[in-house]
Amino acid sequence: MDFILIAVIVLGSIGLIAAIVLFVCSKKFAVFEDPRIAQVNEVLPGANCGGCGFAGCGGMADALVKGADNGSIDGLNCPVGGADVMGKVADLLGMAIANGEPKVAVVRCNGTCENRPKIAEYAGLRTCAAMNACGAGETACGFGCLGCGDCVAACQFDAIHLNPETGLPEVDEDKCTACGACTKACPRGIIELRKKGIKGRRVFVSCVNKDKGAVAMKACKAACIGCGKCEKECPFGAITMANNLAYIDYNKCRLCRKCVAVCPKQAIHAVNFPAPKPVETVKEEKEAQA
Repeated sequence: MDFILIAVIVLGSIGLIAAIVLFVCSKKFAVFEDPRIAQVNEVLPGANCGGCGFAGCGGMADALVKGADNGSIDGLNCPVGGADVMGKVADLLGMAIANGEPKVAVVRCNGTCENRPKIAEYAGLRTCAAMNACGAGETACGFGCLGCGDCVAACQFDAIHLNPETGLPEVDEDKCTACGACTKACPRGIIELRKKGIKGRRVFVSCVNKDKGAVAMKACKAACIGCGKCEKECPFGAITMANNLAYIDYNKCRLCRKCVAVCPKQAIHAVNFPAPKPVETVKEEKEAQA
């Protein structure tokens, strides 16, 4: 009987000591989590797409709360939720936030099947990453779209699909959230996030080929040949030439489209603009005004 009593006392003592140690440790090493993080996380869309630059919405919520404590959450943006969600977050945290202009993914390649015919047959793993690792791909252009659809697989919002006729990815502006998943998935960097623009109107160089003019033109009929005509024509200094390639700065571009008219290879695309009036109609309008 004494042995049983002793055993009970010993075990009870061990349990009591262990409980005290656990209690002390829980207090000493407790990690405080600001309750606002959970509140902000509930407001965020929960897509966990990584478009904000963080691993998920939880990381974004934590960054927003820390930013609020430091006095500003500018520079932090949820591309999926957009201005509505960020407005709710700002109200929740008692902060003001600058309205960022919406962006959309743009495919900067005009190497359709017609413009850039195949010269080889790839028989390996059918992904852009694998094909790019093996070389130029199935065409002579080592810069353009590989057409395997890594961007399509990366998009969680069904906003990008391959066009079976052109072989190029096309972005659905209404579904695109500018999360950036497709830009990260493309091994050749032909997909860029650009300002959506007023009424969805944008002007951009649909080419990333950095070869010299003759080489680029041989690889693709619609490649930028680096002639520099667009740069000279732009009255706003929005176009720069680097590595035989023109690039349009969307922050400076005023959508005048003069560059589109002078490009000899039609490598500059103007999106969502009204169709130009027929020459006859323009003449009639001028005569009527006269």
